[in-house]
Amino acid sequence: MKRILLLTTGGTIASRLKGEGLEPDPDLSLIPEALRELYDVTVKSILNLDSSNIQPEEWQLVARSVYEARESFDGIVISHGTDTMAYTSSILTFMLLGIKIPVVLTGAQLPIDHPLTDGIDNLRTAFCMAASGRAGVFLAFDRKVILGCRAVKTHTTDFSAFDSVNHPLVARVSGRGLEIDDSAIPTYDGQCILRDELSKRVFLLKLTPGLDPEIFDMLIELDYRGLVIEAFGAGGLHFIRRNLVEKLEKARKAGVSVVVNSQCLYERSDFSLYQTGQRVLKTGAIESRDMTTEAAVTKLMWALGRTDDPEKVRELFSKSLFGEISE
Repeated sequence: MKRILLLTTGGTIASRLKGEGLEPDPDLSLIPEALRELYDVTVKSILNLDSSNIQPEEWQLVARSVYEARESFDGIVISHGTDTMAYTSSILTFMLLGIKIPVVLTGAQLPIDHPLTDGIDNLRTAFCMAASGRAGVFLAFDRKVILGCRAVKTHTTDFSAFDSVNHPLVARVSGRGLEIDDSAIPTYDGQCILRDELSKRVFLLKLTPGLDPEIFDMLIELDYRGLVIEAFGAGGLHFIRRNLVEKLEKARKAGVSVVVNSQCLYERSDFSLYQTGQRVLKTGAIESRDMTTEAAVTKLMWALGRTDDPEKVRELFSKSLFGEISE
């Protein structure tokens, strides 16, 4: 029997209806008896939070818990709320680069004790992936397995809550069982070293037509060290009347690492196409290509946790570490 560790963090899957709505309940058992018959399961509760309250400090706790247990188990499953699960799966990808076992996040849209819960199916998929021997961080939901740094929550209540953006599914459940596409799983040749230092001074800004450029001055004054900008289309920012491009130049000179991606969920940014994009590149901004916003934000937090040098941050963004960028 494969040895599987379940780390519980709360979320809808472990919630019960209480006075102010659904709240995580630490006494709620998540493991169906059928799973205990198939796997040698150890359960450890490390958090009891709605995932809206999971922040960088909790990411560090989860990463350290996985790292400490990595040699004692064949795979690790993390139960987690859906709202920020894609951020957690992305940051764990970078913190745990080189991990040699499967680490699989999952959760549910309905609590585990609801008669129509999707949680049992999601746990079954997650445990099967955790026992597969495939190394890396993954997200299992609605009978699909997604590379951790490619997952995006796209539905608030539908059971198919997550999409794999700009990357094929790692696996899906069918009449043949768990069908794994090994070509969709990147490889990492280095040793697994816990890299859990993070910068919390990263801001995500979604552009709107007519955005006041002074917001960049405010972010510099507030000592933000990183900025992720969701630009228009293939990568445009307005510079007529309200010149955002010159503010990017000011941010770069102030030592702020600026990553620019597209507001469009699918396909890649390409700043070479239009005049606006080429002006952005001239400021020294980093193009995120086809990364998800979740991956771009967490990778920037992780990169700035390792170095304050903008050129070294740029170097880390220039290559795909574990499939977050299409080569």
